[in-house]
Amino acid sequence: MRDNILTEEHQLFKESVNAFLAKEAVPHNEKWEKAGIVDRSIWTKAGELGMLCMDMPEQYGGMGIKDFRYNALVTEAMVKHQVAGPGFVLQNDVMAPYFETYFTDAQKDKWLAGIVSGEIITAIAMTEPDTGSDLAGIRSTAIKQGDHYVLNGSKTYITNGILSDLVVVVAKTDPAAGHKGVSLLLVERGMEGFERGKNLDKIGLKAQDTAELFFENVKVPVENILGEEGRGFYYLMHNLPQERLSIAVGAVAAAEQALALTIDFVKERIVFGKPLSKFQNTRFKLAEMKTEITIARSFVDECILELNEGKLSNEKASMAKYWTTEMNGKVVDQCLQLHGGAGYMSDYPIAKFYTNARVSRIFGGTTEIMKEIISKSMLL
Repeated sequence: MRDNILTEEHQLFKESVNAFLAKEAVPHNEKWEKAGIVDRSIWTKAGELGMLCMDMPEQYGGMGIKDFRYNALVTEAMVKHQVAGPGFVLQNDVMAPYFETYFTDAQKDKWLAGIVSGEIITAIAMTEPDTGSDLAGIRSTAIKQGDHYVLNGSKTYITNGILSDLVVVVAKTDPAAGHKGVSLLLVERGMEGFERGKNLDKIGLKAQDTAELFFENVKVPVENILGEEGRGFYYLMHNLPQERLSIAVGAVAAAEQALALTIDFVKERIVFGKPLSKFQNTRFKLAEMKTEITIARSFVDECILELNEGKLSNEKASMAKYWTTEMNGKVVDQCLQLHGGAGYMSDYPIAKFYTNARVSRIFGGTTEIMKEIISKSMLL
């Protein structure tokens, strides 16, 4: 974020988060990427620092501050240090609003302190093998039988899928009711019939555990429903703007870092007897990227302030998500090109920015879905 929208408190928080990641995450990043998963200890250490669910009430260990700038600072720091493994952003930006808004008092007392401390890792299970962005088409069912629901189905591409202790599962409690029959269930680690598949091998975000989840006659107590039965689709739609803005924040931060790396590289790389930065094509490419990133940064910062005021619309969040992720993809591709053969080597950070960027145009709703949302707002 630009400094002019940050207070002194934000700056201090930013410094502490960057120092924490440099000390506690960066030295382990290579090991985590090879393992495809991070050590759980990084979660509790982040909780001790106050990096998790900052907007939660103080009685549960949170900061009690509803200010998305803090969330964005965590995201930007993780991008800066290329620490993609710990799913802090999912817990902070995607999961926290569900818990704060829809948890009952009993559910808050049971889980919220652990979520804030990092002892409880959470995930949301929406995507199915045959169903991506079309949430109304999910096949997982949770049929009520007395004091519990019987959950059956499978999910895939679930972030925090291996480490998660509490999973919000999207399922149909009334299969005949379409999207009005969708509910959210809280499934706990160790419930009989709840199994995890393999940790999926991805082309990017290597240290982030992403898994398949299977549910076979899992008995989920009725007190584990999140919010009201049949309101799940509404809850998902209501929380998507913040999720999409979070992705946009990460996309802009990644483009900024990729450009900074490339500027340093072209100043040092000698081609035909002079630095690559002295060629007009190089300077023009860098100027184009700098301009697009600056425009994106201004728009995303505006969206952050609107979210804080409760004014960020679904279509504007979709614009931010669509445009910044496409921009980031173009920027990292051009930056890699300016690195030449070195850019294709895993030893160079730009290669990781390149592979990590690709999924941002898919998760949280594909670019095509974002365009559909925007076009509907135009009454087309």
